[in-house]
Amino acid sequence: MVENEDASSGPVETTGKTVDDAIDNALAELGLERHEVSVEVLTPGRQGLFGIGGEQARVRVTSASVELPVGEELAWATETLERLLELMHVEAEVAVRPPETPGDGLGRTKAVLDIFGEDLGVLIGRRGTTMTSLQYMVNLMVSRKFSDSGPYHIDVEGYRRRREESLIDLAFRMAERVRTTGRSVTLEPMPANERRIIHLALAKDPTVGTSSVGVGEGRKVAISVRR
Repeated sequence: MVENEDASSGPVETTGKTVDDAIDNALAELGLERHEVSVEVLTPGRQGLFGIGGEQARVRVTSASVELPVGEELAWATETLERLLELMHVEAEVAVRPPETPGDGLGRTKAVLDIFGEDLGVLIGRRGTTMTSLQYMVNLMVSRKFSDSGPYHIDVEGYRRRREESLIDLAFRMAERVRTTGRSVTLEPMPANERRIIHLALAKDPTVGTSSVGVGEGRKVAISVRR
């Protein structure tokens, strides 16, 4: 359901049974494709028991103003990734798009290099570790050729987007638990980019706050009642 009658002049807030449904409703209203917008998940929604007490997902969708960098650097980054895939004997295609969400590195990265193909789980690795290593290698190689390069984000078959949506859902569910019980919740250890997603998801919540605790690979996000 679309809830903004003047969608063309600004962001639209829409609802749907799922986050994807709500996004599709917004795209239809804006007349845009998924890669042309940025999405803020306001609530992931939830199913009720026997159809009772459920809540629809709600999103705010805005036409993306981020433009892709052009020139030799982007071409070099793409070719570097393609060459690495070739050396790994992985048949896949690389597509380039601007970052759209915090999970893409919006505001921090120049572009996202999406890898598409079949059976690419080997490129993702456990919890995305292989993909992160591949991203590090590409950025390192590009930085050695260009003094003010990147960074570039790498995604494989939409893994980062799915992980981001899962983390946002987790953030909202744990925030609800904190509000209900009044007790703080500490999540499992996460890398910095995933902790950032949790922090941003709850940044505007007036009832709960977030903080990072721990050190190194054991660093976690704690969610507590805002005082």
